[in-house]
Amino acid sequence: MSSKVYRTLCLAVGVTATVAFAGCTNYVKRSDFDAAITKLQNTDQSLQQQINSLQQDMQSHFAKYDTQITAMQGRIRVDTVAHFAFNEATLQDNDKAMLDEFAKVMRTHHSDALVTVEGFADPSGSTAYNKRLGKQRANAVRNYLVNNDGMAASQVRAVSYGEAHDRQVKPGATRTAGEPNRRASLVIDFAGTTS
Repeated sequence: MSSKVYRTLCLAVGVTATVAFAGCTNYVKRSDFDAAITKLQNTDQSLQQQINSLQQDMQSHFAKYDTQITAMQGRIRVDTVAHFAFNEATLQDNDKAMLDEFAKVMRTHHSDALVTVEGFADPSGSTAYNKRLGKQRANAVRNYLVNNDGMAASQVRAVSYGEAHDRQVKPGATRTAGEPNRRASLVIDFAGTTS
């Protein structure tokens, strides 16, 4: 064997060994992998228990109101917490008691939860106008929860779906018949830790 072939062979063996050892640095021990999976499963189970606890709290407190509470993919929707008059974004007095109750539950049991207020409009105005009106309605509920019920401003967000057709309760309905479309709903995006 010539020295040139020998050196080439040694270089090839050296490169192969280096690549093989470099691959080993990314190796995860089975025990570490199993521990990580167990930790993730425990975290998932804990979060699911928090969601279930919050859903039960909401259902027991809001049974007297005409509202529906639904759990969905780690979030809880409290549908229709406020209705609005045609072309208005003023919160009605008869909706305030339910919002007070909601804020009380959140402050008492889930003080670090993250809530999104969703605003909606009926389809009588332009798309842009209805989007703005839906946002004003969502802000009216958000501001009430923050200013009157003591929820932290950082934990309550407001968004608008305007006249989104796939979100209308009574598709196409306006004026008196469209009141179910002129609403605000609450979504608990993160239940936080149970107090």
